[in-house]
Amino acid sequence: MRYLHTMVRVKDLEASLHFYRDLLGLVQTRRMDSEAGRFSLIYLAAPQDTARAETEKSPEVELTFNWDLEDYQGGRNFGHLAFEVEDIYAVCQRLMDGGVVINRPPRDGHMAFIRSPDGISVELLQGGERLAPAEPWTSMPNVGVW
Repeated sequence: MRYLHTMVRVKDLEASLHFYRDLLGLVQTRRMDSEAGRFSLIYLAAPQDTARAETEKSPEVELTFNWDLEDYQGGRNFGHLAFEVEDIYAVCQRLMDGGVVINRPPRDGHMAFIRSPDGISVELLQGGERLAPAEPWTSMPNVGVW
């Protein structure tokens, strides 16, 4: 398993970039703007970490800016922790066997969401290529929120 990023929702993108990039000193590593989804994702990393080879990507902070106004209550601005795993199906099965609810099953062979005992959302991402869709995952519904 490898730690990937922490997602934080921001209300004022320019103020957040000023804080994380200009004042804190993080470096923007990439950006994605989605017209259809009406959001922007900006990834930032510590300067020393950006010097690593692409095969050794460092943990990042993902700023998520939703273009439509939303007031984030109750800590909803903090999104999730993300981990890359070698076999998402095996990890999800191990978690289920341990009593963990799979809130968003890996129906696509790529992504799943679970929650910690304290309600923190955790994203699991398949390393490398997506796995072929397989049961029981393809038939499992979403449960709760993530």
